[in-house]
Amino acid sequence: MGYMSLCHQFAGIVNGNPKFEQGVCSVDIGRNFHLTIQGRVSKSALPAGITFESLDAQGNALNLAEVVVLQEELPLFVDTLAKNGLIVSAIHNHWIFTNPTILYVHAQSVEPPLSFARKFAEAFKTLKH
Repeated sequence: MGYMSLCHQFAGIVNGNPKFEQGVCSVDIGRNFHLTIQGRVSKSALPAGITFESLDAQGNALNLAEVVVLQEELPLFVDTLAKNGLIVSAIHNHWIFTNPTILYVHAQSVEPPLSFARKFAEAFKTLKH
């Protein structure tokens, strides 16, 4: 299976838009809710996406995810990632004075990309859209 085909399948699992550049398959998923920072509306502070790169001969890749979550979504989302065996590598804020309160969750694994995408998709379904 070619990289482009694999990238499109990877994106399809999470209903995202694939982009393949310099050996990296990245998929923007996006979150869509009303967010203000310092009282100003922000769309750019709502990332959600997954990537894979460094695919080896056994079909394993470095898989990474970054998702903005509402504070109340955090426990179930992180629990689902962990139950699926994904490493939750960071939970932090980027911005202050946000309404609602948002946090950024990072997850990672080394495994076949489609397996990672399925595990991530299960966790992503716990989020409000």
